[in-house]
Amino acid sequence: MRLALKTATTTTLFFLTRFSLFRAPTVTTLPLPLLHSPLPTTTTTTTISTPSFPIFCACAPMSIATKHVVHVRDKIELSDIERSIFDRLLATLRHFNLHTQLRVAGGWVRDKLLGKDCYDIDIALDNMMGTEFVDKVREYLLSIGEDAQGVCVIESNPDQSKHLETARMRLFDMWIDFVNLRSEEYTENSRIPSKQSFGTAEEDAYRRDLTINSLFYNINTDSVEDFTKRGILDLKSGRIVTPLPPKATFLDDPLRVLRAIRFGARFEFTLDEDLKVAAACSDVKDALAAKISKERIGTEVDLMISGNQPVKAMTHICDLTLFWIVFSLPPEFEPAIPDGCERLCISYLDTAWNLIHLLQEPTFTDEERRLSLFAALFLPLKNTTYQVKKAKMVPVVNYIIRDSLKRKAKDAEMVLDLHRASKKFLSLIPFLASNEDLQPDDVDWTIGLIDDVSVASRGRVLTGFLLRELKDLWRVALLVSILLHPIDINNIEDESSELHKRRDLFNTVESSIIKLGLDKVWEVKPLITGKDVMNVLQLKGGGPLVKEWLDKSMAWQLANPSGTTEECIDWLRESHSKRVKLE
Repeated sequence: MRLALKTATTTTLFFLTRFSLFRAPTVTTLPLPLLHSPLPTTTTTTTISTPSFPIFCACAPMSIATKHVVHVRDKIELSDIERSIFDRLLATLRHFNLHTQLRVAGGWVRDKLLGKDCYDIDIALDNMMGTEFVDKVREYLLSIGEDAQGVCVIESNPDQSKHLETARMRLFDMWIDFVNLRSEEYTENSRIPSKQSFGTAEEDAYRRDLTINSLFYNINTDSVEDFTKRGILDLKSGRIVTPLPPKATFLDDPLRVLRAIRFGARFEFTLDEDLKVAAACSDVKDALAAKISKERIGTEVDLMISGNQPVKAMTHICDLTLFWIVFSLPPEFEPAIPDGCERLCISYLDTAWNLIHLLQEPTFTDEERRLSLFAALFLPLKNTTYQVKKAKMVPVVNYIIRDSLKRKAKDAEMVLDLHRASKKFLSLIPFLASNEDLQPDDVDWTIGLIDDVSVASRGRVLTGFLLRELKDLWRVALLVSILLHPIDINNIEDESSELHKRRDLFNTVESSIIKLGLDKVWEVKPLITGKDVMNVLQLKGGGPLVKEWLDKSMAWQLANPSGTTEECIDWLRESHSKRVKLE
């Protein structure tokens, strides 16, 4: 059986249809502009007709206000280790007769109130620097016969969101950071505070990014302090709000926009309406592009993709018209990217995310899941290229990952490899799903690999070569190819049944690969070496000819899994002799 694969246009149209971009809106939408952020291109842009901003079926529309009640504890319950740590700190105060208030700040307080474990303890001091207090703690510990472990100082680094020098030490096998309370002033063109000074706890609370992150736990009084008067309320109601007016907060430090999105997605909290309007305004978008390093943007995106709600986070970015700010493109590229492409990106991400969770076993590691989601997100851009180094054309996905997000070069290489491999997997799916013979013209990447292979063995040989190339990432590449594989939508009642069809197809192909004995094929040692090839062909040195015959020998080995080294050498000698005669 031969299954004709549909064109990329058909697949794109399928996703747009399945994910509501052509459907009339059925909910009240936010009074924000259409998702038509300017794209840096010199080519004419093709427009896809879309409904008014923004409709995306995979997540509940962002504009619908839902009553979100969160269980928040009345009191923080300390673990035994936390109590031991705080006892040592209080004992230090008593030992030196210090009148310092010790407050745990930010995320630890929030998470403890939500009943979650947190191992990131940041302590704010009201009247001394962190290094000064750490010296006192170390001196006290030595006086009672205990060691002070891992004492160090982390210099300020605004690009990494470290605006102040931080002292760090290890207590009871936990790292504790110490920093002074502070107030800050910013200049117009920088997210780095132009003026910092000791501040009150209230000033420190109001300078923070979100009200739910502005809470303190006062170690001295064993109490939670809510100086903004709404941190607890917003935590209970599940709302993402800034302590000060959102536009001013974001202009001071535009990275807070992405942090608001990340925390909103992580806790499934509702973004405040004023916050959304401020985040989507042109001044804040310009500041995000100009003031924030690409590394910091990339770190936030990575945390979102690796988090528990990546689709919700990317949908927020899209809804707030920040997609092409975050995933910025090179000045010139081709072909043109159609309007609405960002919605298609999230549609692929959503399908990948749901498919991963629908699969029965923990098929993917955390790293494989992260790579599969990045690959899915950028699938609509896989054929768009830009020029580097004279005439070399490179996929824009490489630019986004390496330049716009400043992620590791390896991340870009692996995502591009997954995109390329998904095309190969697509051509093999009919064979692997039906176990029928693979026809020569079903694939366009064989480069003569199956010329000398029987029709019955072609599918196994090509699958083996692909998996030897992908190694442990073959399931990730299969997932990406399943996203691209056309599904007959005429017999599908809803998105759920369409998703189940993709799940079933993934399982069928995976089972076929396992039955063929190829699931660890890259660990199979070749029967013959380059030296064997040189001996048979009577060559004095290596080169392309040796590589060609090594590949052909591996093809023979894959077609004859029980073959021996002697049989492979005999085949090599005979095949080479036939070629010489033909030439």
